[in-house]
Amino acid sequence: MSTTLSEPTPERAPLVVTTADPRVKPAGEAPVGVSRVERAARIVAPLMIGVLALALWEMVVRLNDIPHYILPGPLLVLQSLIADWDTLWPSLLITLQITFMALAVATVGGVGLAILFTASKWLELSLFPFAVILQVTPIIAIAPLILIYVDNVHLALLICAWIVAFFPILSNTTLGLNSADHNLRDLFQLYGASRWQTLWHLRLPSAMPYFLGGLKIAGGLSLIGAIVAEFAAGTAGTGSGLAYRILEAGYRLNIPRMFAAVILISLTGILIFMAFTLLSHLVLRRWHESALRRER
Repeated sequence: MSTTLSEPTPERAPLVVTTADPRVKPAGEAPVGVSRVERAARIVAPLMIGVLALALWEMVVRLNDIPHYILPGPLLVLQSLIADWDTLWPSLLITLQITFMALAVATVGGVGLAILFTASKWLELSLFPFAVILQVTPIIAIAPLILIYVDNVHLALLICAWIVAFFPILSNTTLGLNSADHNLRDLFQLYGASRWQTLWHLRLPSAMPYFLGGLKIAGGLSLIGAIVAEFAAGTAGTGSGLAYRILEAGYRLNIPRMFAAVILISLTGILIFMAFTLLSHLVLRRWHESALRRER
């Protein structure tokens, strides 16, 4: 008795119904309003907490009748900031001048030295430990020495601020240059690319997110370095920065002006960080994973 085996019939593919109705959302896609709510919450939530903290500060000062030379209220600090603006604004410009000059020198020096480290491993092994030593040494400890050996006070302040801002750029850029994909580096070598071509077309784009991250850190640190150097120098007169205004207000027990100067420094640091964050987003938003908008 012979048995014939029939071939299995192929299964039909499931019928897929497509629709052009814009109201139908694909599965797993987040509503458009969610991202808007998140963006609004990032702004509104910190503002609300800040307003509540300022209101609590003002209430504590008024209920306990705390003298203004011990703890001024935020309204008095705001009044002092407006009244002393003609004094604080020129000092802020001096501090910003030192900050951005130090940041520019740190950027050029840090990126240039990182490229040299990439070109020569022996050079990196020889010099990088000294950069670490320079970073871990407290600037408040070496600032008086720099002020002794450097006759020009503004140059001494610039050196102090540069020391603080230099290492994050050097370290991050070196890490980024060394993080280029090894397979792509082998491919460049296979096609006979020169060392300059590999650096320009592969290593530098790979290091860009790391460099921008170091730049955001160095921006705030350069401001801190400038303030610390001004504290150590104690410069007075027309060339004095905000640090001296804080010292001057403390000597005169003008605590509202002291608070106003401190708040002005904090706001300046926030603006510097936000500016470099925006720069990082604009540079990376079209090609790097850290800045691309993901669908949820």
